[in-house]
Amino acid sequence: MDQRKLYKTVETIASGDFSSEKGMMIEVLNQLISDEKIKITGGRIWQLLPEEQSYKLLFQTGKLDRIKENFRLKIKEYPIFDFIAKERTILGNETNSVLREKGIFKYSASGVGYKIKLNGKNYYEYLLALNSEEINEDLRLALNIIATALTSQIKHKRSSISAEHLRADIDKARELQKSILPEHEYRFFDYELFGVTAPAEIVGGDFFDYLGIGDEDKLAVTVGDAASKGVSASAEAMYISGALRMASNFEIKISPLMKRMNKLVNKIFADDKFASFFYGELSTEKSGLFLYSNAGHNPPIFFKNDSNNVTLLNPTGPVFGPTPNAKYSVESIHILPGDLLFIYSDGVTDAADQKFNNFGEERLIKLLKKIKHQSAKEITYRVLDEVIRFSKNGQYQDDKTIVAIKRLR
Repeated sequence: MDQRKLYKTVETIASGDFSSEKGMMIEVLNQLISDEKIKITGGRIWQLLPEEQSYKLLFQTGKLDRIKENFRLKIKEYPIFDFIAKERTILGNETNSVLREKGIFKYSASGVGYKIKLNGKNYYEYLLALNSEEINEDLRLALNIIATALTSQIKHKRSSISAEHLRADIDKARELQKSILPEHEYRFFDYELFGVTAPAEIVGGDFFDYLGIGDEDKLAVTVGDAASKGVSASAEAMYISGALRMASNFEIKISPLMKRMNKLVNKIFADDKFASFFYGELSTEKSGLFLYSNAGHNPPIFFKNDSNNVTLLNPTGPVFGPTPNAKYSVESIHILPGDLLFIYSDGVTDAADQKFNNFGEERLIKLLKKIKHQSAKEITYRVLDEVIRFSKNGQYQDDKTIVAIKRLR
């Protein structure tokens, strides 16, 4: 399941004009059920009642027997509720006799909204429980993303910021963000690199960086994409970028580094935030060994010089944030003279024209096949120009980041 596409699906539905949060969540749940690709067959929405220290059934849909309206679940009878504030999403076996009679034997539940403190413990304002043919890790990851997107929209709809303060904050953020981005053009060993970021607004959540490691016989190339756009996304991007720069002073293996970064994002940022992230290491080895790990980011596209074969560097772990104990594996390719590695954020392929057609991965690959023999700089600007032309009058725009890597000899 593509986590970023799922997030954007929920974000698009939830960003509509709703009279209440309940109406928003019901619409999201109904549309998710109608999408055959997501494989959700039903679900329930529960609302926290602090004064009763219980959760009230707010909405239910699906093929299971109906639960009595306004049914309550007492917090003290569900110790597992205590873990939701920590893990965000849990999978478990149902113990309530009434719910078991309705055919609910296994459940998945995820926290939505702000956390409210009761008796020294935190509980989410809402719980979202989904029915699926399989209650497994894939469903847990999907629930994490759905709950993250819903929480983001709830917070967005509640918040109102004065235009004057916002303008001042944006000016500061813009200058700070400029300071963390590296120069576009970079040379390392036999490689040329060229990167660029084009935010959808004055500031954005995309970033890239080149980081010398150890005695600088290795170069880390990173591209990240914080969910959403604007000031809050740029703050997350700057934090991740700063943490990576600090980490580059130490020779930390890639997998542990990815795990630490994920835990930091989960700990430091609000639970409606996440980021996709790609990390790769070039070296001075003649073999062209390139080690990488991909945290839910768009698969970079690798072209061999002597053929039109395309290799996608698919995710090796989930996005940073929602799943604090996630693991990240490390994969490798060999970049030989003339080969091209094209790393990008989803603002490139998700760019849409007036008819809501996306630029898309297929169109991008077709374009790159035509221009792969050009320099990294020429390739970067050609793709960016084509994407901007394609989406000139489109309704949807997102931050766009590209890093092209060519081996020269």
